[in-house]
Amino acid sequence: MLFRLLRLILILALVVSAPPSFDAMAQALGQGAAGLITDQQKVIQGLTAKTDDLEKRIQQDGEDDAALVDIRLQLEDLSRAALTSALAFRSRLTDINNRIEMLGPPPAAGQPQEPDIVTGERQALASEKAEINAVVASAQNLSIRISGLIDKIGNMRSALFRNVLTKRYVLSDALSPQVFSDAQDEYANLYKAVSSWLTFAFKFKFKAILAATFVALGLALVLLVGGRRLFGRVFEADPTVEDPSYLSRLSVAFWSTLLPSLAVGVFLASTVFFFNYYNVLRGDIGVFLNALAAVIAVVFCVNRLTNAALEPRLPNWRLIPVETGPARWLVRLTTAMAVVIGVNYFLSIVNDKMGSPLSLTIARSFGSTIIVGVILILMAMLRPFKAHDGSWRPWPAWLRYMAIALGLFTIVAALLGYIGLALFVALQVVVTGTVLITAYIGFLSARAIGEEGAFADTSVGRWLSANSSYEDAALDQLGLVVSVAINLMIVLVFLPLILLMWGFQPGDIEAWAYKLATGITIGSVTISVTGILSGIVVFIIGYFLTRWFQGWLDGSVMARGKVDTGVRNSIRLAVGYSGVALAALVGISAAGIDLSNLALVAGALSLGIGFGLQNVVSNFVSGLILLTERPFKVGDWIVAGDVSGTVKKISVRATEIETFQRQSVILPNSNLINNAVGNWTHRNKLGRVDIKVGVAYGSDVKQVHAILLDIARSHPLVLKNPEPFVLFSNFGTAALEFEIRVFLADVMNGNIAQNDIRFAVLEKFSGEHIEIPSTPRAVVEVHKPKAWPTDDDKIEADFVEQEQAKVEAAAEAKRLAKSGRKVRKPDPD
Repeated sequence: MLFRLLRLILILALVVSAPPSFDAMAQALGQGAAGLITDQQKVIQGLTAKTDDLEKRIQQDGEDDAALVDIRLQLEDLSRAALTSALAFRSRLTDINNRIEMLGPPPAAGQPQEPDIVTGERQALASEKAEINAVVASAQNLSIRISGLIDKIGNMRSALFRNVLTKRYVLSDALSPQVFSDAQDEYANLYKAVSSWLTFAFKFKFKAILAATFVALGLALVLLVGGRRLFGRVFEADPTVEDPSYLSRLSVAFWSTLLPSLAVGVFLASTVFFFNYYNVLRGDIGVFLNALAAVIAVVFCVNRLTNAALEPRLPNWRLIPVETGPARWLVRLTTAMAVVIGVNYFLSIVNDKMGSPLSLTIARSFGSTIIVGVILILMAMLRPFKAHDGSWRPWPAWLRYMAIALGLFTIVAALLGYIGLALFVALQVVVTGTVLITAYIGFLSARAIGEEGAFADTSVGRWLSANSSYEDAALDQLGLVVSVAINLMIVLVFLPLILLMWGFQPGDIEAWAYKLATGITIGSVTISVTGILSGIVVFIIGYFLTRWFQGWLDGSVMARGKVDTGVRNSIRLAVGYSGVALAALVGISAAGIDLSNLALVAGALSLGIGFGLQNVVSNFVSGLILLTERPFKVGDWIVAGDVSGTVKKISVRATEIETFQRQSVILPNSNLINNAVGNWTHRNKLGRVDIKVGVAYGSDVKQVHAILLDIARSHPLVLKNPEPFVLFSNFGTAALEFEIRVFLADVMNGNIAQNDIRFAVLEKFSGEHIEIPSTPRAVVEVHKPKAWPTDDDKIEADFVEQEQAKVEAAAEAKRLAKSGRKVRKPDPD
């Protein structure tokens, strides 16, 4: 009750203090709101009238698929306009709700009455809110009505497509002799129309025709010549190359199909455009020329693709390892199929424009589908491969049977009267098959370019390697980027073509592209490709600006100010992390992602940190402490436990230390914060080096002391202040122990100084006959085993000689025994 009285007193004070200004402000706001409501009511009335007109057009053009697509696009624009009109009141409704909340609820019965001006304002706000809600409800109802009409159009288009495919025609009338006379009349009418137009065009528009043709030809030549210059070797097959790589064959097949086809398409489209621009074409001739241009483009593309993939003249450049004869037949049959489908399409446009009899249309479509089916069967029956024994082998079973099935299906469907279905299948076999094969070759080419080291072997890669400073690793990464770009280009180019071939209208593709760009809603999440790309672009710009600012700050500002290297590194890292974080935040905001929605993610991340990311966070915080307190910096010589070396890099997670053996050791920052770390070069590089020397007992220790001190003082790296010192440190077991202690301006030169001083000590002691004792070593006798005979042949010969002497001696003794003589013993020595 007390708070209500205080609020009432405050309102009265405001009213009494400035009633004129309050009334004026309320009147101005009321006029502004009334004007907004009136304007939006007019907008919604206009949108409703347009919706009524489009609904009438739906009933009138219910059999025209393209007209229905155009109506649907207009209805979608009206729906967006209605929603925009409803959103125009968002800010005003927010102000009204806030004002009503400030005024509070009206007093209950038995409570003091509020001032009349407060009651009047509350009623005015409620009345205005009701009017706004009525307008918003009208906009929402209109949007719902439009959505219903869009759904109705979708159902009508589906029914039209089903009717085209399932409608059955009577073939008896189409195959009667009357068809030939109708065809003659049709040809005569077409000849008359074209000849009359040619007479008019060459008589009155000859210069315009020449100008349009030359301009279109120039555009095509620019594309063709530019493509040759840009892609070079991947544009045409080189007959001098005996064994081209698979990537080269893929690239030649893809680009030699795509670029000439684009050049022909540009020429035909430009010709038609400039003919229309110079008013060369009339209505019927313009339709005929558009159809003829489409037929020429399709036939040319099919012919180029088959020639590029099969290469009848260059067997080593073929993507499919077929023989030369079958390759030529495949090119001919495929081109013939495209010509049949193209002529059928052109004649269908002529029949529609001239109002030909239905029997003529059925006969034309029937003949085309039968021819296409026969060609498919002939292609399946070819034997394109040759075995090692010289026999011909057919296509793989799945491909052969699928082609035969498609051909038989087309023929049977045409014979049963389902001309629309048969024609649709034949058209998809030729046109969609060509598009899919070209796209597949492009995907294979992109995958081959993305392989490791493949991009460097291309003509573009060789040019970059010769004319730039790119290394192999950079070229390999660039190859990945090119591979992704080619894949993206193939999807953007060939997917709309396939959709058009399958009955979709350009308006359908335009609507899908708009929805994809503006946002796709999945549940409560809206994914916008445009927003995502914008966020990526903003982040990339912020990233490169950060890198540029880092380089400028380090190279221009801190380098000129003679800032210490460690300080420069710390500042550079801090600026880099801050800039990247800021760029990421701005990029996320530019992508349309509400940062407040990341609260749940932050909570989950906090939970993960509490359980599994403690070490990561500890190292991160420790890295920030190291960069801030700087107990050591880049270039310092530190000792951390068993690791001793020079600091190379300090990041937020770990520190890189390079040992004196050139080994890089990555130490987590928490180890460097929580454990003792020795820094030889913390404040300066001044340091002491100790060298131990031992001399034999009986040496003149004073002489030794003087010699060692003189050596230490004479070394150029040893400081005079603090002066060197020689310590008689110990009576050792085998020597009198001395220790040379010298100070160096740069302790990193300690090994050099120690090495020089030890050489000098040896040289001086040798000249003064001072002995440096060493521990005697034990003598170990080595018992060598008896050597194995190395000349087995000699031993064997000696043995044979001894055995032979024994045999001869035995024979001599036997002979003497027979003769009765005694064997004479040798004389003693």
